Amino acid sequence: MSRDFLLSVGADEIMSETPLNRLEKISVTPSLASSPLSSINTLEELKTALQNFEGCDLKKTAMNLVFGDGNPSASLMLVGEAPGAEEDRQGKPFVGMSGQLLTRIFESIGLSRDKDLYISNVINWRPPGNRQPTSQEITACLPFIKRHIELVNPDFLVLVGGTATKALLSDKEGITKIRGKWFDYTSPGLKKPIKMTAIYHPSYLLRSPSRKKDVWMDVLTIRDALTKPRE
Repeated sequence: MSRDFLLSVGADEIMSETPLNRLEKISVTPSLASSPLSSINTLEELKTALQNFEGCDLKKTAMNLVFGDGNPSASLMLVGEAPGAEEDRQGKPFVGMSGQLLTRIFESIGLSRDKDLYISNVINWRPPGNRQPTSQEITACLPFIKRHIELVNPDFLVLVGGTATKALLSDKEGITKIRGKWFDYTSPGLKKPIKMTAIYHPSYLLRSPSRKKDVWMDVLTIRDALTKPRE
């Protein structure tokens, strides 16, 4: 097969000299994936737990664990889908082309990535070829991002893209109908609900630039929420 063909289908890296069967059922370790993580009290402990987690086979093909970036004390937390190739290389979420666009989007309303945002993903390892995570992979990793949100405990939570929205909102509606609306995010480890909304994923905006106006309206709503006096 030619190099151009391989790149066109997302085979942009050689992960291993040993072929892997992508049709093989993904194994999930029920004991850890389903067990409560309430005994973990710091982000560093949560990161260590993920590094030791063997219940998601994406770990076998990824270069790095992609945990989080930004300011853990920020009022606003963003949660996306999964790392891409550049995120996998650097070990940081949203640093590729779509991540750079996301950074510019929030800079346009005066929010700095380093000071005003904290960013993570539902999935902490890159799916091969940047494919969408499977339901099994999401199920395996979901307890970790839920505990991640509890530990950061932001004032506002923004779900970036349809996959993150469905995973954490558990709503059958698509992101087109959900974006621009506010919901209460609740979790056993939170003392009170977090105001949550959703925006289109920046990778979708790169493919469909006409949707940028929708995101602009949505981030203005987010800016207004951040600047509104808290009750």
